[in-house]
Amino acid sequence: MNTAHSSSSGDIEIDCGVCRLRPWRFDDLENLALYANDAGVSQGLRDRFPFPYTEADAHDYLAMVTTVPPGERFAIEIDGRACGAIGVHLGEEVFRHNAEIGYWLARTHWGNGIMTKVVKSFADYAMPRFRLHRLQAQAYSNNPASMRVLEKAGFEREGVLRCSIVKRGELLDSVMYARVRRELTP
Repeated sequence: MNTAHSSSSGDIEIDCGVCRLRPWRFDDLENLALYANDAGVSQGLRDRFPFPYTEADAHDYLAMVTTVPPGERFAIEIDGRACGAIGVHLGEEVFRHNAEIGYWLARTHWGNGIMTKVVKSFADYAMPRFRLHRLQAQAYSNNPASMRVLEKAGFEREGVLRCSIVKRGELLDSVMYARVRRELTP
């Protein structure tokens, strides 16, 4: 399906077929704290995503995400529950047509192809919405599942940043992926 539309409240929502992407709400606090509090989820994310993940962390995130411009950060909703996230960090200055995506999904939904559909749908939405020529993501070398998600979602592997990550006392490589649009638009 993969269509972006505005809800009756004016919020942007993206139908991914198996789930939907929608703005975060304060009533997501319980589910966010539950699903984010998983060492496996946080292992592939930056350290600003804490583990353990508490209700206070969920509250702080929800307070922050309401200040982000609409359409940049979404909850992944499956069966009426927020159980993951995807968002874009836009570049600035000469990098203003570049962005980086980040995402996570509750362990209970791993291995079902959901994240591939989410990343593809989000990329299809974000590239024109933000006039991007480059959408990139980094997967840690110990996370082959994330690399497969990116490849299946149309991102190309560009290279390896050797010894660029220290996560939980382990030195890791970072694998750079990107989806690009080569036509310059006015």
